[in-house]
Formats: sequence, structure tokens, C-alpha cells
Amino acid sequence: MKDDATPPDGDIRAELGLDQKRTGFRLPSRRVLTWGGVAVVIVAVAISLMPKGGGTAVAYRTVDVTQGGLTVTVSATGTLEPVNTVEVGAEISGQIEQVLADYNDPVTEGQILAKLDPDNLVARVELSRANLSAAKARVQDARATATEARTKYERIQDLAKRGNASKQDLDSAKAADARAQAGFASAEAQVEVAQANLTVDETNLSKAEIRSPINGVVLLRQVEPGQTVAASFQTPVLFKLAESLMAMQLVVDIDEADIGSVKEGQTAEFSVAAFPDRKFPATITQVRYEPKTVEGVVSYQALLNVDNSDLTLRPGMTATASIVTVTVDDTLLVPAAALRFQPPRTATANGENSGQAKPPGLLGIFGGGPNMRSGRPSVRTATRAGERQPVWVLDGDKPVSVMVTIGPSDGTLTSVTEGDLKPGQPVIVGVQTPAR
Repeated sequence: MKDDATPPDGDIRAELGLDQKRTGFRLPSRRVLTWGGVAVVIVAVAISLMPKGGGTAVAYRTVDVTQGGLTVTVSATGTLEPVNTVEVGAEISGQIEQVLADYNDPVTEGQILAKLDPDNLVARVELSRANLSAAKARVQDARATATEARTKYERIQDLAKRGNASKQDLDSAKAADARAQAGFASAEAQVEVAQANLTVDETNLSKAEIRSPINGVVLLRQVEPGQTVAASFQTPVLFKLAESLMAMQLVVDIDEADIGSVKEGQTAEFSVAAFPDRKFPATITQVRYEPKTVEGVVSYQALLNVDNSDLTLRPGMTATASIVTVTVDDTLLVPAAALRFQPPRTATANGENSGQAKPPGLLGIFGGGPNMRSGRPSVRTATRAGERQPVWVLDGDKPVSVMVTIGPSDGTLTSVTEGDLKPGQPVIVGVQTPAR
């Protein structure tokens, strides 16, 4: 029997209203909520940036124009080196018998620095002398033979003229004379060879004494008694000498951007880490043309003469030098910041940048706005000496531009060669930031 109290499934869904299409309010998606939040933030920022009713006057930072001297320098880093260094080595092979010089020892030209064991060299000299003596004895024998052969040849010639000697005898005597004369010449040549060998061996014996070629000081000694040196392929370096440490040179690397202002004869001063509170004077003696490239950075080497009479400085010290490239006396000086300053887009006394400043709007919040569209930055880049550009002074509370011709600059102060400025006159260098 069917239970009439239980309706079909379709009837149940209809009774509950589940078959009807959903209409009316739906929960917003996550994407809609995100963009809505961004819009609220942008509107809030824009409202905060809008000028308040009536606005307030812009406060400027100023610095007075001064009059005085200006020195422009170029900074460079380099290494102190002796003016002249010499590497001393052994020209012959052998065993070191004595070392007669050490680090920092002063030496004079011709002074013995080390000695090689001379026994083998002495034996070679004695052998060469014996060979020379034997060669000279052979010359005497050859001379006697040549004299005898010549006498015999002349006698047979005389007999042949009278018909008392045959042509064969004459030819034999002539050949014997020629051989004797050649033997004599060969014996004399052997004497010269023996003499040359003796000279070489005596020279090698003298090279067993390693001597200093200059007056100077020993910077490096890399030899010990008993050490064997081999000079077969290249001369081994035993000592490194500096001609004098009382006069040194500073080798610095000048950046390619600064090399045009660096010239021979310019003065400089430098410091080293060992004496940070002391400045040492120097003078440029050479600016080299050969470029030096390290990791894509191009520089040029300059040499500076350094007086080291008190022997304070040492070879290899790293030095930071300031090279004086320009010196200007008694000139108007303005801060470099004044040349970079650009007033905000508000009314100025002489009409430049006139017009009420507009709120930045949404575009201005993200770096756009009027300044972006006009292409005028709020800070100008510095120009080069000889160019004209404005500086800004105050006329009441309004900035007024004054055109000036600028001269050399040290990066902090810039000289003014022409323009309607006076010492003590304030020039604008920036806008004061209001306290929060």
C-alpha cells in the first residue's frame, strides 16, 4: 500500500522553492573588493595632496654669495715606487759560497754582494793558460819550419835558374814552402783562439763575484749560502736594488674623465695610511698616453716626483693624491646647489613659471602631472665652465632669476665670472621641508 503522506522528490524541491532561479543580491567577488580598496586609497591620497584653502608661502633655503679663492683638484690613487730599481743576478752557474749583503743594506757601485764557489772557474782559467802557452810553442815550431822551407825553396829556385835543379825539385820545394807558411799561420791563429778562451774563463771567474751596478739600497735578497744557481736559460735574480729612496715617484691612475685637465708641472699632495694626518707634496713629471683598462674602466697613468729625504715613505705604499688642476683667486663663489636649483611651479616675481600650482591629480601621484608633461625637472644638472645659466635670488618672498656666467667648480663651490651678483647676496639653494 502506498504512503500518500510522502510526496515525490520533485514536489519536495518545489515546496521548498529550490527549483526557482536565484535572483537579487549576491556577495561581491574578491577582485571587485581589491580594486575598490585601491580606488579608496588613491582618492584619500589625492585629497591629502590638494592645496588647502588660500595656501601658504614657500620657504626657501639660501646661502650667501662669497668672494675668495677656489682650488679645483682631481683625486687619484696609486703606489709609491723607487725612481730606479735594478735586479741583480748571476750570469754563470755555480754554488753560492758567500752572501755579503742583506735587506736594507746601503751599497755602492762595484761592491761585492755575493760570491760563487770559484774552484771550477779557477781550474778552467789555469787550463786555458796552459793551452795558450802550448799554442805559443807551436807557433815557434811552425815559424822555424816555415823559415827552413822558405830557405830551401829559394836555394832550389837559384839552382833552377842556372840549370842545376829540375823542374820537379823546384815544384816540390815550392809546395813545401807553402805548407810551412800555412802551418805557421794556423799556429798563430791557434794562439788567438787560446787567448780568447783564456779571456772568457777569466771573465767568468770575475763573474763569480756578484757586484752592485749602482749606488743604492738592497730592497730584496733571495739567495742563501750553499744555494745552487743555474744560469743556463735565464739569469736568476738574486738581489733587487733601489738607486735611492730619498727621491721616489708616485704612480697614479687618472680616470679618463679627468685626464684632460691633468698636465705635467701641476702640483699635488697625497696621504698614505701609515701617516693619515700628514700631507706630502709632489709634482707631476709625466702623463702617459697608453691606456690602462681594468674591468671596462679606462684610466691613464701619471708619474709624480716625491721628496723622501727623511725616508718616511716606503716602496709599495698606497697613496691617495689630490692634483691641483685649476686655481682661481679673488672671485665670486656660489654654492653648486644654487646652480642646480629650480623653483617650484608657483608664481615668481619676474613671471617665470607663473600660474597657480595645480594639484597633482592621480597621474601626479605616480610620477606624472604637470612637471612630467612639461619636461622640466625640479633640479637642473650642472653646466660646464663658460656657460650661462640662472641662479635664483629672493625679491620679497618670490624667487627671481639672475643670469650668470660660471667658471671652474670644485663640486661644492662654483666661481662666477659674469653676472649681477654681489658678495653677501643670498642665493636660493633649496626649499625648506615643513616639519611634520
